Amino acid sequence: MQPFLSCFQVDGSSESVDFIGVVVKSRTRYHTQNKMRVLFMVSSMVTIATAFTNPLGWTGAAKTSTTTTLHASADSGDKKKVVVLGGDGFCGWPTSLHLSDQGHEVIIVDNLSRRNIDNELGCDSLTPIQSPEVRVQAWKEVSGKDIKFVNLDVAKDYDLLVQLLKEEKPDSVVHFAEQRAAPYSMKTSKAKRYTVDNNVGGANNLCCAVIDSELDIHIVHLGTMGVYGYGTSGGEIPEGYIDVILPGGRESTILHPAYPGSVYHATKCLDALLWQFYQKNDQLRITDLHQGIVWGTNTPQTAKDERLVNRFDYDGDYGTVLNRFLMQGAMGVPLTVYGTGGQTRAFIHITDTARCIEIAVNNPPAKGDRVEIFNQIAETRRVRDVAKMVAEMTGVEANFIPNPRQEAAENELDVSNKKFCNLGLDPISLDTGLFDEVTEVVKKYKSRCNPRKILPASFWNKKRAEECASIDPDSIKLEANDAPAPAVEVTHQ
Repeated sequence: MQPFLSCFQVDGSSESVDFIGVVVKSRTRYHTQNKMRVLFMVSSMVTIATAFTNPLGWTGAAKTSTTTTLHASADSGDKKKVVVLGGDGFCGWPTSLHLSDQGHEVIIVDNLSRRNIDNELGCDSLTPIQSPEVRVQAWKEVSGKDIKFVNLDVAKDYDLLVQLLKEEKPDSVVHFAEQRAAPYSMKTSKAKRYTVDNNVGGANNLCCAVIDSELDIHIVHLGTMGVYGYGTSGGEIPEGYIDVILPGGRESTILHPAYPGSVYHATKCLDALLWQFYQKNDQLRITDLHQGIVWGTNTPQTAKDERLVNRFDYDGDYGTVLNRFLMQGAMGVPLTVYGTGGQTRAFIHITDTARCIEIAVNNPPAKGDRVEIFNQIAETRRVRDVAKMVAEMTGVEANFIPNPRQEAAENELDVSNKKFCNLGLDPISLDTGLFDEVTEVVKKYKSRCNPRKILPASFWNKKRAEECASIDPDSIKLEANDAPAPAVEVTHQ
């Protein structure tokens, strides 16, 4: 055997937990009295053993837990009624149109909180998104299909949520209605509390509402790859579950250990535990999708009419890294790369997000089956490599600036996405040329851009805030005409 060793820290403490990988030809059983050794097969030749303290005293899911058998054609002929919570947002809007375009009956539920955060941050979408009323009317005109819109706060309007489910009797509820930005979730104490209250409270309300409705509704939740953490695992990250050997030699299957890197990611981990509980206790049918970083702007549906255009965020809080790079490149200003750019992340195009949601809707787990978990990604790339691609395409340079996040400077990331691929997904990669679509959008609306909003404005802790205070905005050349930019205002709570 050829062992290799590394270590990582848990919950920011100074206590190191060992991470051991062993190259073997057959499954290795390994356990101690004090720590559980988590084993999963990475390939026929490699088993990764992760040692971690079990804070909840879990004994793991029973081996009698069933695994849903998925089929690419499952329910393919059935058109469903789908409630899309958060259907006005970056992922929710194009997904709603895609589902409608495929013949499903769609009801959008949204409290427009993301638009309110635009006002709070003083930074609108680069694209001029229309009101929900204009959007659904435009969709009716170009497609002939109706989409209902309901203004409702999932985390607060519980009775109205139950009433909606009872009246509409949907087959599925797609849950996007969560504060989705890791930086915003770390911005202030208020933002942290809002993120937890909204995200976890909304997830719990949804489960309770499905139970109180007495309907058999399939919940499809958009999670994040961040539940696994972004440390180097030493092997392929499986889709949600890992097989373990418990003390005494008993085999079991448990949820992959959580290792969140922000308050936002922590809420997704808490969501995952809620799904597990409500499936076990009430036999709810639930699918959890661990999604990578989304890039792109338009889909075949949103491109049909300018009134249907999807939102495009470029600011330091909500702008996803690739969209931010593409925006900077199209404007001819240097790319802002955090730290060394050695962070490896998973990516997926917005069109594939919508397609994956429909695949999940069409493949619900059977009642009583465990929570179905998919890794919703197309590929993994290192951030500095992505920056290099954009820089070469646009002719701009990359500026490496202090990282506002508390995270590993370098990491590897190998992720399984076999389930979606086996169900027919042929994901869009960064090499397919769709960069052009994004750059055209940026060029069309660049007059709406406020370059001063590009720099990070939220910091993980006081140390990160102090390091980012050293950023010289003038050296970043935020504006194509090299006009001086104001000093960076650093706040941290």
